[in-house]
Amino acid sequence: MNRWLVVIGAILIQLCLGAIYAWSVFTPALTKAVAEGGMYGFSTGQAMLIFSVGLFFFAFVMIMAGRKMPSVGPRKLAVAGGIVLGIGYILGGFFGRTFPAQLIFIGIIGGTGIGLGYVVPIAVGVKWFPDKKGMVTGLAVAGFGFGATIWVKSADSWFHLLENLNFFGLGGVQSVFLLYGVLFLVLVLLGSIVMVNPPAGYVPAGWTPPAATTAGAGASGMTDFMPGEMVKTPQYVIIFLTFFFGALAGLMVIGVIKLFGMDALQANGVEKTIASATAGTAMAWYAIFNGLGRIVWGTVSDKIGRKLSIFLMCLFQGIMMLAFYKLGGAAGTLILGACIIGFNFGGNFALFPAVTADYFGNKNVGLNYGFVFFSYGIAGIIGPMIAAHFKDAAKAVAVPGAPADPSVWITPFMIAGIACLLGAAITLVSKPPVKK
Repeated sequence: MNRWLVVIGAILIQLCLGAIYAWSVFTPALTKAVAEGGMYGFSTGQAMLIFSVGLFFFAFVMIMAGRKMPSVGPRKLAVAGGIVLGIGYILGGFFGRTFPAQLIFIGIIGGTGIGLGYVVPIAVGVKWFPDKKGMVTGLAVAGFGFGATIWVKSADSWFHLLENLNFFGLGGVQSVFLLYGVLFLVLVLLGSIVMVNPPAGYVPAGWTPPAATTAGAGASGMTDFMPGEMVKTPQYVIIFLTFFFGALAGLMVIGVIKLFGMDALQANGVEKTIASATAGTAMAWYAIFNGLGRIVWGTVSDKIGRKLSIFLMCLFQGIMMLAFYKLGGAAGTLILGACIIGFNFGGNFALFPAVTADYFGNKNVGLNYGFVFFSYGIAGIIGPMIAAHFKDAAKAVAVPGAPADPSVWITPFMIAGIACLLGAAITLVSKPPVKK
């Protein structure tokens, strides 16, 4: 089989799995007070908890999916992910009127579907492209970021689905869930057709595998660690923490960028509808650059090395998070900041599976990466909930009808920025493991 077909199938699958990053487009409708004409009246914390639970189950289930893939096979696992994800959103469409219902259908079931399918394109891609691990992991997961753009803009400014759809009298949010669920089910099943491992002993034409040596073998991916061996190494702890810090910042911004953008722009005199549209545009550009960052950072890391790439990515992200509050008050700088943060955040999903393969072996990357990726699940709860805590606390003491105070966002952005700088610092002490 032409190995580039695997990349096409991977992107198609990831376009659907990336729908979780479109969550911010739903938060204004979900958090609009019932007294003001809202249909749901969720608090910011409730809306963010649905998102966070989805991320947690995504990461948690991915560990089990990695364990099952050798026995079940990648294609069946991808099919299962598509079915579960699609059913979760379909049920969320029909029955997601309340917070508990959305938490179960979109958060738990939808997140489970993503976790089942996500590891498949990465593990299969690394086996077909041992010569270009950074590039292929970037391409394989780029669809996750680009998919968010499609789902955000379709629901908002492209087709105004949130305003125009009303299947069975369900309203805009649930109607979009229903439509997206059907699309996810179909598209993931199509992409799963080419999710097959290469023949045993496969080597790309013209490529000579590096020799596995005792000292430094972990840098080549030719020496394999099992998860029990991997988690006992200091390298695993450093990778886990660095991924956690980077994901904390990126997921915080994904979850609140629409709310933050509207607050910051309106505080600077921008009319509400224009502020909403601008924040939605920033969210879409975030998703686009999230996808680009996966490709670019992955490709760059094949040239300059994974360690230096992770250091630079975390350093730039930390600086941007500390500056993001100031950038949010004008349309141009809000969008620019969103692009840079999204670009750096996207790099995590190319660099960390690649460094996991480099350090702990190509053979077990599908199994091992789940244990690394669990840091993302923890960050998915902590990052958005930190921001939601400060936002809800400000709303509780705000004067009814008064404009929102954007300064509430300073503290969460500072926490995330400092965390990224800490991740950059600890990356400098990392070195390939030695398997005795």
